Formats: sequence, structure tokens, C-alpha cells
Amino acid sequence: MRKLLFIYLILIGLFVLYVYNYQIETENATTREWSENELKGNMDETYVMVTFQVGIDYWKPALKGFEDAAEALNVSVEYRGATQYDLNEEITVLEQVIAKNPAGIAVSTMDPEALNPVIDKAVDAGIPIVMFDADAPESKAYSFLGTDNYYAGVEAAHKMAELLDKDGEVGVITQPNQLNHQERTQGFQDTIFMEYSDMEVVTIKDGRGDQMLSRQVTEEIMTDFPDVDGIFATEANGGVGVGQAIVDNNLQESIEIISFDTDKGTLDMIEDGTISATLAQGTWEMGYWSLQFLFHLQHDIVEQEDENTPLPRYMDTGVTIVTQENVDSYYPH
Repeated sequence: MRKLLFIYLILIGLFVLYVYNYQIETENATTREWSENELKGNMDETYVMVTFQVGIDYWKPALKGFEDAAEALNVSVEYRGATQYDLNEEITVLEQVIAKNPAGIAVSTMDPEALNPVIDKAVDAGIPIVMFDADAPESKAYSFLGTDNYYAGVEAAHKMAELLDKDGEVGVITQPNQLNHQERTQGFQDTIFMEYSDMEVVTIKDGRGDQMLSRQVTEEIMTDFPDVDGIFATEANGGVGVGQAIVDNNLQESIEIISFDTDKGTLDMIEDGTISATLAQGTWEMGYWSLQFLFHLQHDIVEQEDENTPLPRYMDTGVTIVTQENVDSYYPH
């Protein structure tokens, strides 16, 4: 009797083990099937990144992130944009891209409003659009992926105050028509005004994202404000232009420069001490997650608790401060 009971218990145990393994295998197979079916596209599915000044180094990490996401998702990507800092050219390029009916478009705009009609037209036609780096907040674009630019300006102000021992005159060279640069400038100004009573922002100049023009307006600042102690450039070409003007006048020991981004020219000037610091953005993350967002929108994967906002409207990709101490780690390896 005991022997029979023992055999019976063994059979029950084996049956329970079989059922358990069957459930695990079924769940794994379902997960694999979902992953294969839901997170893989095909090479005929094309997503496009649209920017301006397409030849500058700044866009390279963002495009690399876009391409890395495309490889993971098994889709195709293209890179288009205005060759110059030209709003009408970017509008024309975006309209040409829309006419080809791509699977989705990631856009960075030099103006927060001018592209809205074209963006809205694409979304109304069923083409998903997300913004990255520079937003068009009143458009129908689903999301913005980029730096909290006001906070970046705050960080730049604190770093400038540290460099100047909380005392001195500072200038700003920016692109005043572009929302992300407006926010960086505002964060910088507000922080200096509210937290550093012995510091003053004495001038704000338009460098138009151009090295030569930024170099020229730096010369103007030094002429108009001979006691200026620091300059904050809200983008990389401007920072290099400021650095060139400072070197031309042999004022490396007198004027502190804080720039933005990590192109090679900026990193070289940090390494030799011309630029004191720069703020590195998560540009690879902007490109990578832009494509992920577009793919999820195109394939209707996301949980749409609110059908009008299936994804977060804003994703902060972060900033870090680069100085001589850590500049080596920002060069390509």
C-alpha cells in the first residue's frame, strides 16, 4: 500500500512539473513571438531625420543614435535638411520629405512656429512626427526629445559664477529666434539676476550659429564692454568663434568662456584652456529615442490611455558639464 501511494505521489509531482514547464514555455514563446512581430519592422519602412546646417558636427551623434535604433528595429533611415541656417530651405526640405510619405519623421527646427503648418499637415496625413533638440510646442508633433534648455542655462550660470568667484560682467552670444537658445539664455539670465548680485549680464548678441559672425560680435562685446569677464555661447559654433576672438586678443587669462556641445573644435579649445567649460547634451539619446517613438507610433504599440498623447510629450535627455578634467572622455574613440 505504501509503495502504491509513493508511486502515486511521484506521478502527481511529475504531472505538476509538466504543467508548470508547459506554462513557462508557452509564456516564453508568446514573449518571443511578440518581440519578433512587434519590435521588428522591414527595410522598406523608412524614417527620416530633418535638421538644418546638415554638415555640422553637432548632428553626428544624433544621426548615429537614429541609425543604431534603425538597426535594432530592422528599418531604413534617411538624413535630410537645410544646408544653411535658412528657414525657408528647411520648410522646402520637410515638404519634399512629406511628399514621399515616410513611416515617420524626426524634426529639429530653427524656429518654434514657422514649421507648424507643414508639421501639422504631415500629422493630419497620418505621418508620425516627433521633435528633437529644438521644439515646435504649438504644432501637432507627438513628442519633444531634448535638453531641458532652461535648466541648461541655469547650470551654465552656476558654472560661470564659480569661474568668476561670483563677481563680474558677462555677455551672451546666442540665436535669439530659436526656442532652445531662448530658453538657455533665459535660464542663464534669471539665475545670474536672482542668485548672484555682484554679477550682471551686460549684453546679448546674435551669433546666428556661425563661427565668423560670433567672432565678430565677440570683438564688439570687448569694445563696448572692456571690463567683460565672461561670455556664454549657447551653441558650439558660437563658442569656437568666441574662442578665436579671445585668442586673437590674447585674453585667455582674462575672459572665461562657457560653450555648448562637444564638437571637436570646442573640445580642442577646452583642452588648451581657451574655453573653460561646455555643456554636453544627450544627442545620441535624442536620435535613438526619436526613432523608437516614431516606430511605436507607426506600429500602434504604445498603450494609448489618452489617444491624443500616446507617448510622453516631453523627454529630457540631460546635460553634463565638460572641463579640462574630463574632456578626454568626450573625444570619439
